[in-house]
Amino acid sequence: MAQAYKAETDSGGSEPERPDSRLRRLVGGWRGDPGIWRRGLVTAGCAVLIGLVMLLHAQIPNGVGNLGSLTETFLPWLGVFVPVLLVIAVVRKSAIALIALLLPVSAWFSAFGGLMTDKSGSGGDLTVATHNVNADNPDPSGTARDVAASGADVIALEELTSGAVPTYEKALASTYKYHSVQGTVGVWSKYPLSGTRPVDIKLGWTRALRTTVDTPKGEVAVYVAHLPSVRVKLDAGFTAGQRDDSADALGRAIRRESVGRVVLLGDLNGTMNDRALNAVTSQMRSTQGAAGDGFGFSWPASFPMARIDQIMVKGVEPVSSWTLPETGSDHLPVAASVDL
Repeated sequence: MAQAYKAETDSGGSEPERPDSRLRRLVGGWRGDPGIWRRGLVTAGCAVLIGLVMLLHAQIPNGVGNLGSLTETFLPWLGVFVPVLLVIAVVRKSAIALIALLLPVSAWFSAFGGLMTDKSGSGGDLTVATHNVNADNPDPSGTARDVAASGADVIALEELTSGAVPTYEKALASTYKYHSVQGTVGVWSKYPLSGTRPVDIKLGWTRALRTTVDTPKGEVAVYVAHLPSVRVKLDAGFTAGQRDDSADALGRAIRRESVGRVVLLGDLNGTMNDRALNAVTSQMRSTQGAAGDGFGFSWPASFPMARIDQIMVKGVEPVSSWTLPETGSDHLPVAASVDL
């Protein structure tokens, strides 16, 4: 009977394998394997290349299809390749690939790690919002109400058409007593406006304005701008020449501003990383970078991949910055609160 019981016990089901046993077996499979330093050279090379692009993107020339600006526009997305390469390195049991991955990981966190924390505060003396409403917006009235629901004291709208302007004016009239439309851009404010004028950004028609907002805490110069669109073409690369010239003109106008506190609102068709916007970004701070939560991507609205809709400030302190829900536009609205 004892022998029968023992045999019966030995032939029974075994206990489930513990996770630490699987880990030891995995590590043991690497130990003593000289191939771990020879396998995965291609994976390691890809990791080093991605890391170098993130570290040295400013050295990528713009002379051929504005390749440098194109890379900088989507620079954060290079981090997507790191987990893929990590899986390949583990499956291939490549120590050299794992070590090489330290370069892109360090470069990515050095450049964008600060955006992964929530830096937003509460309160603020002035809340502003900006939205490229899209000329083909099927519901301008609803879009206006959605942006106004942010509670912004000042709203900037871009890509306004002459036919849609009366709709926006009617929808916002009850909340915003003061407004001005210059060409295809407009500003609506709860506080009085003065000195409103077009800003020449070298296009031949008006897509930028400047106004003074008389807030309870004093004057603030507000710029609204819609820089020219960029295109990615197989035969021409990143066609952004006109955008770049307009950015330089806008930067010069802001540099000449006599009011100490300045807020820039608009669709700049470029990110803070894009060197072509240096004339603007070198003298202003991004509210998203200073007081936002995450990247704050705003375009395209269906699957945001880049923040090309910007709120930048000079002489004021960002308190919070956020992206608003989708409207009838192909852009998301963005908002921020600042201390004056």
